[in-house]
Amino acid sequence: MTTEGSSNPPAKRREPEVPQAAVALPPEGIALAALLPEALADHGVEVGAAIDEVVCTVPADRLIDVCRLLKDEPSLKFEYLRLLTVVDYVEQVGEFEVVYHLFSLANHHKMVVKTRTAERRPSVPSVTSVWRGADWYEREMHDLFGVTFEGHHNLSPLVLPDDFDGFPGRKSYPLNDYEEW
Repeated sequence: MTTEGSSNPPAKRREPEVPQAAVALPPEGIALAALLPEALADHGVEVGAAIDEVVCTVPADRLIDVCRLLKDEPSLKFEYLRLLTVVDYVEQVGEFEVVYHLFSLANHHKMVVKTRTAERRPSVPSVTSVWRGADWYEREMHDLFGVTFEGHHNLSPLVLPDDFDGFPGRKSYPLNDYEEW
C-alpha cells in the first residue's frame, strides 16, 4: 500500500503458480519418442513430451514436409488428424501457436505437432494436402483467430457471419458487458 507522496511503486501482482503435470508416456509413446528424432533429423524439429503425448515443435517453413513424413512413413503412419487448434500467446511472446493433434490407427500412438506464427500477419501453410479433414479446422481457426492457412482453397467463414468484425478467439477481443435477465 502506498501513501500520497510516497515514492514506492505499487506492488506487482503475483501470477498464480500452475502446477505442471508429470510426463507419463505410455509404452507406445516411449517408443515413438525414441523413433522421431532420427526420422525427423533433417527437418529442424524439437522432440519432447507433455503429459501422455509426444510433442514436436516444427518451423513453419518445414510443416508440410514434416506432416507428410508423419503420415506416409510406415513406422509412423499418422493418418488421422484428431484436432487442429490455435493458442494465443500474443501477450507473452507476440505469437500464435498452431497445434495439430495426430493419431496413428495402425500403430496406436498419438502425438502433437506445434508451429508458431507472428501476431502481425499470422500465416502457416495449409495441411489440407496432407489431411483433407483439416479443411474445416483451418476455416474455423481462420474465423476465430485470423490465422491464414496458405494454400487453403476456401477460407470463407465457417462459424461466424460473413460480416463479423474481429477475431473472437483472440485474448485481445473485447468482451461486451451484458446483464442476465
